[in-house]
Amino acid sequence: MTRLGYTKYVAQGGDWGAVITDTMGVQEPQGMVGIHTNMPKVIPPAIEQAIAAGNPLPSDVVLADDEQRRAVEQLDFVYRHVYYAYMMASRPQSLTAFADSPVGLAAFLIDHDAESLALISRAFAGVKEGLSRDDVLDNITLFWLTNTAVSAARLYAENTTPFFGVRGVSLPTAVSVFPDELYQAPRSWAEQAYPNLIHYNQLPKGGHFAAWEQPELFVGELRTGFRSLR
Repeated sequence: MTRLGYTKYVAQGGDWGAVITDTMGVQEPQGMVGIHTNMPKVIPPAIEQAIAAGNPLPSDVVLADDEQRRAVEQLDFVYRHVYYAYMMASRPQSLTAFADSPVGLAAFLIDHDAESLALISRAFAGVKEGLSRDDVLDNITLFWLTNTAVSAARLYAENTTPFFGVRGVSLPTAVSVFPDELYQAPRSWAEQAYPNLIHYNQLPKGGHFAAWEQPELFVGELRTGFRSLR
């Protein structure tokens, strides 16, 4: 950013971008004044470690309210059904169908999680809300023409950090919670995970790929969340 001439900037991320954005927030590079995330890292470490391992929550973990209990249930569902992630993490070099069959690539890409699959399926059922058929096909075509699906999958194998656990970001942080995200981050956990929380909002619609599916709502969140840092 310095080479580009920026002395003050922010970072935003969802999905893997959320992992990167939180990492930048921990590193606090010169000039970065805040972050925005739509997949916040707020799950207390003991809870994420237990769920990821398929174990019961530790006896000393107390869930304070329905929001926290719902988040734990959603996260437990995610870890029980993210087989695509397990495949890419354990056998990225074996996913040859990605480079051999556009239909195989398409089938894998659209089945990310249950809610996203439902949102994507609407486009092919004629529902004019969120994504269009061209949006979905353009995304698949990007991976197909560049032949980058297999190399992109290696990120899961090389990652050594938890997906949803607290990172220790102290920079000003804005959080947007979309209803069809993998889990809805409770405000109480967001306040603990991001002690300098400057914005928290629950949106009426949108899912895991909010920037793609609901761009107007998403941009509105960025403008509102970062307004105090301008």
